[in-house]
Amino acid sequence: MGKKVLIQNARAIVTCDQNDTVCRNADILVNGPEIESIGPSLSGTEQAEGAEVIDATGMLIYPGLINTHHHFFQTFVRNLITIDYANMTVPEWIAKIYKIFQAIDDDVIYYSSLTAMADLIKHGCTAAFDHQYCYTDRTGKRPVDRQMEAADLLGIRYHAGRGTNTLPPESGSDMPVNMVETTEEFLDDCERLRKRYHDPRPFSMHQIVPSPCQPMNCRKETFVETVKYCRENGLRMHTHLGEGENEVMVRRWGKRTLEWAEEIGFVGPDVWIAHAWELTPEEWKTLARTGTGVSHCPTPALLGGFPILPIKDMQEAGVNISLGCDGSATNDGSSLLDSMRLGWMAQSYFSKSRGGAISPYDMLKIATVNGAKTLGRDDLGSLEPHKAADLFMIDSAKLELTGAFHDPKNLLARCGVTGYTDLTMVNGRVVWRNGTLTGVDEEKLSAEGEKVFDRVIKEPFHTFYSVS
Repeated sequence: MGKKVLIQNARAIVTCDQNDTVCRNADILVNGPEIESIGPSLSGTEQAEGAEVIDATGMLIYPGLINTHHHFFQTFVRNLITIDYANMTVPEWIAKIYKIFQAIDDDVIYYSSLTAMADLIKHGCTAAFDHQYCYTDRTGKRPVDRQMEAADLLGIRYHAGRGTNTLPPESGSDMPVNMVETTEEFLDDCERLRKRYHDPRPFSMHQIVPSPCQPMNCRKETFVETVKYCRENGLRMHTHLGEGENEVMVRRWGKRTLEWAEEIGFVGPDVWIAHAWELTPEEWKTLARTGTGVSHCPTPALLGGFPILPIKDMQEAGVNISLGCDGSATNDGSSLLDSMRLGWMAQSYFSKSRGGAISPYDMLKIATVNGAKTLGRDDLGSLEPHKAADLFMIDSAKLELTGAFHDPKNLLARCGVTGYTDLTMVNGRVVWRNGTLTGVDEEKLSAEGEKVFDRVIKEPFHTFYSVS
């Protein structure tokens, strides 16, 4: 038996279960990492005896958000008007930004990950996947290890995408030479990380996802061997696909990227891809037929002026869509609440002439239920008995939210509730409450991170950080 916590007298609990149940004036009893029961007046029951009580009077409770695509290492290149993704072509952006990326060391990895994870937690995210493909001479093979340190310190549930780039620039890659590995190096480190961190059990806090960065910047053998390795070891796979690379892939291989990936087996219910805005309706059928998921990242699409993913059409075709922040080089923030709002607004604008948009509640389920499916986690994504106690609370006693609580399901994206949560719980542990990250000295970590940023990035690249 674990520690019991009784979350008492919530105004509404939006469960996101199969029946879309909303429990009003109800309690949640948590036992260790899992939800034991949900219902009214649990405080008087035998099962709640001895439980720590959290007063949730006036609170709206939601399942923890699940982020399915990010690049934590990019957090220290935010707010750079001199490298403005919105006003550059992708090649121009890569040419400038990778001058910084190739100088990153493992201290930058650690503190930039802490920064992104804190932002996620404060905005209701309880489980995060990060696509870590920045391996330089200065980081060595330590990035995922440093990220695991950061995740454990803050208490977030972490799926580490061990990325790589294996195609050298002389063969057509965009990657600097000191960010290129061999396929053997990559898979050897995946195996090391799998043995050290991967936990496939229910309520696990760590999992490993081999994730070659993108077909355009990797050798074909990297993807072929990744498929073999992951299927032998029961691991999921991820990559960037359908984000403008098809022209290159057609020149190089005579076929579009998804066809190339299907031929080598890099599709299936254990695979999801980021972005996919370049895919065609016929290719959506391939995704649906194979069970391959998509992480939709609305912020970089809007910032870069790329097509808006037609979520409703893709879902009707049978594609599982989840939600991602993407890296701070193309987002400048790590709030999945903000991504929900922006994503829903973009869908509403895009879909008016296409038979209607998805609802704000649909977007919440994309960020919860669909995220859990994407990560292969049937223990996450909704608030139900025997699922993980991953949740966040919003206080309804705020004047700016007055009059909006008749429909708590649609409230978040519809009304622009994008600020800090009042409480975030992961695996039955409160990690953020009343403006405080529990168990850490946030001011001290921030000061340490700022020193690392100054030493490794700001001072060596001062011309990028000079503002007139």
